[in-house]
Amino acid sequence: MLSIFPQLFFLEQLAPFLLRLALGVIFIAHGYQKLFGNLQGTADSFHFQEIRHAKAWAVIAGALELAGGVLLLAGFLTQLGAILAIIDRLGAISRTKFKKGFIGGYELDLALIAMAAATLVLGPGFFSIDLPL
Repeated sequence: MLSIFPQLFFLEQLAPFLLRLALGVIFIAHGYQKLFGNLQGTADSFHFQEIRHAKAWAVIAGALELAGGVLLLAGFLTQLGAILAIIDRLGAISRTKFKKGFIGGYELDLALIAMAAATLVLGPGFFSIDLPL
């Protein structure tokens, strides 16, 4: 492979590790905030967006984010954590963000989906609990 910095190839497992850490922290922060910071505010927001059973969906979204983030951060069942992150963001895009358009709407969610998909394919990288099969 042609590269400007071929001497960095020995760090190839650093990239999925960094993706996993960033995703884990982001999803833990958002899930924790939904569940323990302002659950009623999240439910009210969902209700305003005409989502039926808003409080239940706020709990589900928060739990998806928190559980997926913990799995990603720990590097345990990393692919499951990535799938939970993808499901969560696809739900957000399809339910609310797509209507707002790309910029100011779903562009950051799309980036998170791409990061989670890369993690799904590449695996956990360095410092994970997952064992190679």
